[in-house]
Amino acid sequence: MGQEVGASLSFDEGRALEIIEKLAHLEGAMLPILHALQEAFGYIDERMVPLVAQALNISRAETHGAISFYHDFRHAPAGRHVLRICRAESCQSMGCEGLVDHLRHAHHIEPGQTSANGVITIENVYCLGQCAVSPAALIDGEPIGRLNEARLDALLSQLNGARS
Repeated sequence: MGQEVGASLSFDEGRALEIIEKLAHLEGAMLPILHALQEAFGYIDERMVPLVAQALNISRAETHGAISFYHDFRHAPAGRHVLRICRAESCQSMGCEGLVDHLRHAHHIEPGQTSANGVITIENVYCLGQCAVSPAALIDGEPIGRLNEARLDALLSQLNGARS
C-alpha cells in the first residue's frame, strides 16, 4: 500500500502559529492554512480555530464553517491508513452502499470512524473520477476500482496485518 496517513502530532500552538503566519498573507488564505495545518498535525484541532480566525481577522464561526463544510478536514487524528469510499451516483449504482453496510456489520466500522485498534479510518468521498471502475475507493491516496466485499475484506486484513 501507499504511505501511511495517521502520523499525527499532538497539538503545538507555536508550530500552528508558524504555519498560519507563513500563509496568512495569501489571498484566500483560509484553505491553504487549513490544509497545511492538517498536513502538519493530521487533523484540525479545535484549538486552531481561534488562531486562524484571529490571523485572518474573521470570526471563529466563519473558520469553523469552512472546516465543517469541506469533507477533507478531519476533527480528530486519523488511523494509520485512510480508506475513502466513493459514495457518488456511479458508485451508488454499482453497490457502494452495500460495501458501507458490509463495513458496518462485518467490521464494526463506518464512515467517519477509526477502527478500535487505530489502524484504519473510513471516510466518505463524493466522486473520485473512477466511474468506469465503480465502486471505487482510495486507500492512502491510491485508487482501487471494482471494489467488492471480498476485495474489501482482503484489503482490511492486509492493512490490519501490516504494522509499521
